[in-house]
Amino acid sequence: VSSRKEDILRKEWTNISLTVTHLDVLLPEPEPKSRADFFRYSRQITLNPNTAHRELLLSEENRKVTLMKKPQSYSGNADRFTKYFQVLSKESLSGRCYWEVEWRGKNVNVVVAYKNISRSGDKSGFGYNDKSWSLVCYPDRLSFYHYSIKTSISARVSSRVGVYLDHRAGVLSFYSVSESMTLLHRVQTTFTQTLHAGLGLYGDFGDTAEFCKLK
Repeated sequence: VSSRKEDILRKEWTNISLTVTHLDVLLPEPEPKSRADFFRYSRQITLNPNTAHRELLLSEENRKVTLMKKPQSYSGNADRFTKYFQVLSKESLSGRCYWEVEWRGKNVNVVVAYKNISRSGDKSGFGYNDKSWSLVCYPDRLSFYHYSIKTSISARVSSRVGVYLDHRAGVLSFYSVSESMTLLHRVQTTFTQTLHAGLGLYGDFGDTAEFCKLK
């Protein structure tokens, strides 16, 4: 009887060990710490002209956006934002990704969003729906918006923002870029679709934002 009992216990421990091993595989990797660590996941992001509001000028091989007084000569397109000065990336993002945005202006949004975000109407604004997550950068303060809920951020404003996405783990983090990296805001959620990087310019004409070339 004791031999049979030992066999049963052995099988149970084997099952437990296999379960623990399986859980270890599912746990997310630790978040990078140094800028060099983040660079392991760097992605070059470009903007999709078909999504750009007509008063946004794209330049620098579609990495840079500038808010203009006059509409640009874009073709009609169902993907184009029509109410707010917004644009999405051409690339869809999944897995682990890192990119940096250099910005200058009075109100610049650094964003991730689902491709099916509305292109018109009040709810199409970045951060004002359940399809976008937006870090809002002002010259003197930072805040974060998702689903119209504002989170104030008590950190020093940085003109270069790093964005780290671990899609499977549901982690989205914004950083002030330096060699040590300062966390500005972190989101833990469940992403149900691939994401796109986005930029929104809501300040003055001449305001700019650019996806940096990472070396």
